[in-house]
Parts: sequence; structure tokens; C-alpha cells
Amino acid sequence: MVKLRLKRCGRKQHATYRIVAIDVRSRREGRDLRKVGFYDPINNQTYLNARAIVYFIERGAQPTETVRDILKKSETVQNHLEALKVFRRISTPFEKIFN
Repeated sequence: MVKLRLKRCGRKQHATYRIVAIDVRSRREGRDLRKVGFYDPINNQTYLNARAIVYFIERGAQPTETVRDILKKSETVQNHLEALKVFRRISTPFEKIFN
């Protein structure tokens, strides 16, 4: 199973995180399948690759609680998911992910 979770980067006392798609059995710093975003809690900066995130969610990837909160704040990912629902008429329960 694939999860969207945070991978720690940066130096001591100044952590930044990459949002990655990674196999559940891998450790936190393990090899990721793909980098799909970036989160800096100190400077409050976020970069998300909406297409890559939606790609993995469509295929069953589950975001962790922290990543889910970051995705909820992002309007671009929400809009991208809504557009896909209308365009593809997909029945994947996206509401379960963001509720």
C-alpha cells in the first residue's frame, strides 16, 4: 500500500519536509516512489504538485493525518479533485479522504 507522508529534510532545529508517495513498509527516510510536494513549517511555505497527488489518490494512496491537513488547506488540490470528479465521473470516495 502507498501512503502520502512527510519525509524530514534540513538541518538541526530547522526542519523542512518533503511530501512523498512511499510504500507503507518503508521507514521515514526510506526510498520514496515520487516527491509530490514540499512543506516548510517555520516559514509557512507549501508547494504541492496537484497532478501527482491526485494521481496517487486515484490509485488508492492514503495521506497521513498531517498531510491530509496540509492538503485541506490547499485550494488547488481540492479544485483539481472536484474537476476530475465532474470530468471523469469517478466514484472514488474522495470525501472520505478530506472529511
